[in-house]
Amino acid sequence: MTDAPFLTERFDDALAYASRLHRAQTRKGSGIPYVSHLLAVAAIALENGADEDQAIAALLHDAVEDQGGLAQLKAIRERYGEGVAQIVADCTDSHQEPKPAWHPRKEAYIASLAHKPPRSLAVSLADKTHNAAAINADLRGAGEAVWSRFTGGKGGTLWYYRALANAFRAHAAGLAAERFAREVDEMEELAVRD
Repeated sequence: MTDAPFLTERFDDALAYASRLHRAQTRKGSGIPYVSHLLAVAAIALENGADEDQAIAALLHDAVEDQGGLAQLKAIRERYGEGVAQIVADCTDSHQEPKPAWHPRKEAYIASLAHKPPRSLAVSLADKTHNAAAINADLRGAGEAVWSRFTGGKGGTLWYYRALANAFRAHAAGLAAERFAREVDEMEELAVRD
């Protein structure tokens, strides 16, 4: 008797859908295709114990923010179900256009983590872990110039990631939160070297 596959054709469909949505995007300050981030977030989520709905949400976590707003959220709900759509909505820091100012928006997102379900926190944590690791890799390669890519600059970015690490330790304690906190520790160490 063979076990049913953990990831089904729904995941395959989401992978292709995410690739189509984000095909023209690149990572901030680089020529790296944006889909690399989505793949990494899904991989981290799966490594941290995600189920298929969470893995699909990891692939689509930026679709609302970057590719169509609430209309895109509706399309995700119709295509992948309420569970996936809710996680994607929980990972989006603003549905407004234009977006609110950076610092208040980030403060609100951090405060909202206390009220999000563990399934959504797990995907957000995977996203933030990959973002922090990518910043660290860029800091090792490009140094101080990296901070100019971020709206919050060096000080704001360091504040945001430390606040996230504290919030995840409080609301999603465990190995995944500690993995993220280690990335933030390294970011702070690399920032001092600049």
